[in-house]
Amino acid sequence: MTLDDVDRAILAALSGDATLSTAALGAAVGLSQPVAWRRVKRLEEAGVLAGRRLDLDLAALGFGVTVFLGVKLAARSRTALGEFERAITAIPEVQTVEHVLGLYDYRLRVVARDLEDFERVLRRRILTMPGVGNVEANVLLSEERRAGPI
Repeated sequence: MTLDDVDRAILAALSGDATLSTAALGAAVGLSQPVAWRRVKRLEEAGVLAGRRLDLDLAALGFGVTVFLGVKLAARSRTALGEFERAITAIPEVQTVEHVLGLYDYRLRVVARDLEDFERVLRRRILTMPGVGNVEANVLLSEERRAGPI
């Protein structure tokens, strides 16, 4: 699908606030509500808009620590990768699981109430998983979210 300037404006507006009504979206990008709705529908059908997501304030929910873990598996067979992915996604503190190329096999985003809670999750849930070889932790100090290129 080829995006024009109006499509990009719609995507930028929705990146900033996915709760915009089509009337407010149309006003923001200079379209009528029905035209804005048709444009959004077309972007959804083309798979460009894959959904709308709600971002939770993890600190307000009591999760004050975010840690990125690099995990290297002891073995990299297709079976080992599949078993690790199934097991790691069952841990609720693990927010994202990314299979990556480089020093580690996986990059995980783990949230915890505090460092003591993180240590518990790491020692009891992650390090005890079969196949886990080496783990490196990086604690998130601050984060700036941007919409990305459109």
